[in-house]
Amino acid sequence: MLDPISYLKTLQDSGVTFFTGVPDSLLKEICSCITETVNQDNHVIAANEGAALGLSIGNYIGTGKLSLVYMQNSGLGNIVNPLLSLASPAVYGVPMLLMIGWRGEPGREDEPQHVHQGRVMVSMLEAMDVPVIILSENPIEANQQTKAAATQAHDIKGPVALVVRRGTFNKFKGGLQTSSDLQMCREEAITTAARLLEDDAAVICTTGMASRELFEFRARADVGHQRDFLTVGGMGHANQIALGLALARPDCSVYCFDGDGAALMHMGSMAIIGQSGCANLFHLIFNNGVHGSVGGQPTVCFSIDIPKIAIACGYASAERVETHEALVNSMSNARTKKGPTLIEVRVRPENRKEIGRPTTKPVENKLALMEFLRGQYSHG
Repeated sequence: MLDPISYLKTLQDSGVTFFTGVPDSLLKEICSCITETVNQDNHVIAANEGAALGLSIGNYIGTGKLSLVYMQNSGLGNIVNPLLSLASPAVYGVPMLLMIGWRGEPGREDEPQHVHQGRVMVSMLEAMDVPVIILSENPIEANQQTKAAATQAHDIKGPVALVVRRGTFNKFKGGLQTSSDLQMCREEAITTAARLLEDDAAVICTTGMASRELFEFRARADVGHQRDFLTVGGMGHANQIALGLALARPDCSVYCFDGDGAALMHMGSMAIIGQSGCANLFHLIFNNGVHGSVGGQPTVCFSIDIPKIAIACGYASAERVETHEALVNSMSNARTKKGPTLIEVRVRPENRKEIGRPTTKPVENKLALMEFLRGQYSHG
């Protein structure tokens, strides 16, 4: 296995001077190492993977040096356009290294949302003419591969991918430290919100821990999961799924349980929601200030004013809450507004280690919600 500190030095010795990307659970040790040890001017945790590629291009224009863009393979979809239309040797010719966590690797058990992506990942990269190197767990071989990849990136004037399998990196001994005096953790806030919902309301819940926590709450309450759509993949798109459902079914209250990293990833979607005039859509962003599912790397969302952004986008109302009582009152008030509403719920960056995973298949989840909606509402 690779020591994160030693491998970071290998990257730097190979000419990498700038680091950017979106954290991944398979890369959490090296990402934590980069976050703690690289100067903030040389490391940016991006809103999404495509934006990270843009940051890398800009840094190269300014320095002529290599960047490392890290991501989970689910982020490939976000980089296709800037990779092929900007960084490609056929366009601007920008050398860089892509470090990609291989979720859903064939032959290894993984969650359902990663299976298809993992199976086609290498062929996707090859179809985009991106050289692929599967990073060795052997430090000497990994050192040689990385230096060769850096040389190749310069030679072809384009990206080269370093693919990382599960368990490639040892634990980073530093570890990110998070602390907060906020009253609620996310699971407590999600449980509170879920208990306040109308019996006939639908919930679109974002990817990661939030969906797992909602699923476990429903299981403990023994009320079934038919009201919830768990957006197990496609980070950042839950609020648009919620908007699509709310527009299609104006007779149904639709709640989006979103996360700060997810909302940040495609923040332009808030403008579309705000201008929709959709009074049956309630957008809750559970903001813990970190990418909690993949190692706790910080987001910028404790440093920005999400409610003001929502109001500027056209939401009928938006406010921030930090306590159980304020969340209860805010949800009650939201139902009186004539337009989409937003509640930013600031919560502690923590979650239970023993939290389970949904036991239903995604297609079962979808069909159960569709059946629930057919039973509760008529199409008129």
